[in-house]
Amino acid sequence: MTASTKPYLIRALYEWCLDNNQTPHIVAWVNEHTRVPMQYVRENEIVLNIGQTASHNLNIDNEWVNFSARFGGVAHDIWIPVGHIVSIFGRESGEGMGFEVEPYAPDEANKTTEQKPVADAETETKPKKGLKLVK
Repeated sequence: MTASTKPYLIRALYEWCLDNNQTPHIVAWVNEHTRVPMQYVRENEIVLNIGQTASHNLNIDNEWVNFSARFGGVAHDIWIPVGHIVSIFGRESGEGMGFEVEPYAPDEANKTTEQKPVADAETETKPKKGLKLVK
């Protein structure tokens, strides 16, 4: 199995934003595997400034985007599965790239062929498909 190109593109666009004096922002789909301040989540999505002055110890690896940031003066550790990144763009120009949501599935390789109970499957929030204009 080959590695996803998504984390590489996110890192490249982050660098592009910095090189062009733009403030990189990400839009992330939020569910129980995403660690963000929930009071800022709208319609299961959150927009985050990941610029150097807003985020501390930013790490974008092949599975997670994580950093520390302040919201209303309170420090939060942010953890987002790479598959939950909907887009990355420069705030000043809006230029960037959108991605399909790939819901995080922990221990996917170790799962048996068991299926979720029907009640859980019906109540689970599904990601939206397509792009959304972010201003």
